[in-house]
Amino acid sequence: MEMPRDTFQDVSDDALLVLYANGDASAARALTLRLTPKVFGHAFRVLGDRAEAEDVAQEALIRLWKQATDWRQGEAKVTTWLYRVVANLCTDRLRKGRGVALDAIPEPEDDAESPAEAMQQKSRQAALQEALMELPDRQRQAVLLRHIEGMSNPEIAQIMDIGVEAVESLTARGKRALAKILAGRKDELGYSDD
Repeated sequence: MEMPRDTFQDVSDDALLVLYANGDASAARALTLRLTPKVFGHAFRVLGDRAEAEDVAQEALIRLWKQATDWRQGEAKVTTWLYRVVANLCTDRLRKGRGVALDAIPEPEDDAESPAEAMQQKSRQAALQEALMELPDRQRQAVLLRHIEGMSNPEIAQIMDIGVEAVESLTARGKRALAKILAGRKDELGYSDD
């Protein structure tokens, strides 16, 4: 029996996956709507290419649906498992040497921002994306998961299959490298030491 989509708002990711495994297609739609922006956003920030990120997000979700019937609740969070799949798919694509474009991250339109502020913000986002692409792959993934996705170090450790100390080291080195890369662009990006 299929439940109306809006009834899933307070249902956990785990429960939605189990509902899908038991034949509820609307649970899959609800979970897809919930998770796709997250996994696409992460893949885009790692790869720097919209088309590649779309492919990774789609492949990761396909793998999730294939895993649904074997899902063991309580062993791992759905998002942790899914981010690990995305991280691995991104790493595979980077290793294959596929072209990675350094397109600027498009800013959503915001009526409260002036055009000058919007241009400044877009320049900052583009500079950050370019700087992120200069980091080694593992540092970039750790920094993105920690500071963009807001995940905890233990979650990142699970996703990247490393220890918490290694996560701390990768994020610290990544932040220092980003600061160094962006240091000479403070004035251009509208930042001051005031």
